[in-house]
Amino acid sequence: MEFNDSQAIYLQIADMLCERILKRQWKAGEKLPSIRDVAVQVEVNPNTALRTFSFLQEKGIVFNKRGIGYFVTDDGFEKTLEFKKESFITEELPKMFNTMDVLKMRTKDLEHYYEKYRQEKKAG
Repeated sequence: MEFNDSQAIYLQIADMLCERILKRQWKAGEKLPSIRDVAVQVEVNPNTALRTFSFLQEKGIVFNKRGIGYFVTDDGFEKTLEFKKESFITEELPKMFNTMDVLKMRTKDLEHYYEKYRQEKKAG
């Protein structure tokens, strides 16, 4: 996994795991890969992976069965969606709006690009 310097590594890993939940690769009650497996997969220290799981547990997205591992909570999809929407609104949108202001763009200017993106995604 390629990490960027603008966000803590454990949060970037959390984003990756959240995306998988939102894509329904992991469903409610499903066991997640172990801390060690995630650490190996993304090439980080297991303590960083543990911090990721602890963070997601605080958000109510996953829960731990002691000695067994981490699982997606029953409302994990909804909690993930809520968490990611809030993050997008508070972190990404302000940057995008600033760029739009500088470029003198309006939201209606984006409609064409968004539709093009959706068509390309559907085709690919």
